[in-house]
Amino acid sequence: MTVQSGTSQGDVVVVFAGQGDFRRSLALLWRTPGEAVPRSGPGPRPGLTVDAIVDAGIAIADASGIAAVSMREVGKRVGRTGMALYTYVPSKDELVDVMYDRALAEMPTGYDLTDGWRAALSAWTHDYWAFCLRHPWTLQVSQARPVLGPNENAMLETVLRILFATGLSAQVLRRVVGTLINHVRGAAQTVVDSRQAAAATGVSDEDWWAARSAAFEEVVPDFAERFPTVVRLAEEAATAPPEPELPYLEREATETFDAGLAVLLDGIEAIVRRSAQDVPDARGARAAEGAQGPPSGSRRYSGP
Repeated sequence: MTVQSGTSQGDVVVVFAGQGDFRRSLALLWRTPGEAVPRSGPGPRPGLTVDAIVDAGIAIADASGIAAVSMREVGKRVGRTGMALYTYVPSKDELVDVMYDRALAEMPTGYDLTDGWRAALSAWTHDYWAFCLRHPWTLQVSQARPVLGPNENAMLETVLRILFATGLSAQVLRRVVGTLINHVRGAAQTVVDSRQAAAATGVSDEDWWAARSAAFEEVVPDFAERFPTVVRLAEEAATAPPEPELPYLEREATETFDAGLAVLLDGIEAIVRRSAQDVPDARGARAAEGAQGPPSGSRRYSGP
């Protein structure tokens, strides 16, 4: 099931996983690649597979967004009618679930921890960032409802294997994983929005800002007096003009991603150091308590 909010340029689509026949979805997700699956209609013509259908759906979504994916369009791509696909995949709902999980198979599953968890985690995060930009439609698949597929779990297994090397508790790592994923998806969404805005409006980031800067100064001449800290940030953090091949907002989002990742990694390192210090302190406190005996008020009568 998709939830759409209309805009003047088209539909913004949010997809919640598992809205079709969840048993059929799970069977499709966890099948062996190339394996035949139970069909819900007449026998298909030879040469068509679930994998081919899913790959066609991914290609359409990569090129035109998830809203462009329909059983009819996928059928055209594989040389069949839309109705012919229903013997393989019950509906678009199940198809998108499998598309999302199949796309995640691109994510590496092995990271070398020789140089420590930080280098491995940085590599994983950059790989996920690149994945999101290759398949921007995956950002429209809501994280509120997991797909529950093998590749989605493989991605989680991979990053957890890296994070457990920090020695931090599972309670802490559970929140760290969510923070990292949200950081990647949020920054990648800004890049995607920048690209889509230019394509939808025909106006680049640079032209958009240039057209508004002069008018803004005329309408709000006292802006610097009213918002001095905002102006200070803009002046002190000013950077060189972006390269022609990299739009302004895309460059900003990329630099924000890198800076935010560094802050997150520094924060994890700080927690690791603090946890390492707390362990000896706790052991020392327990040893001292044992040597002194329990507090007098806690002693119990044990008889003569």
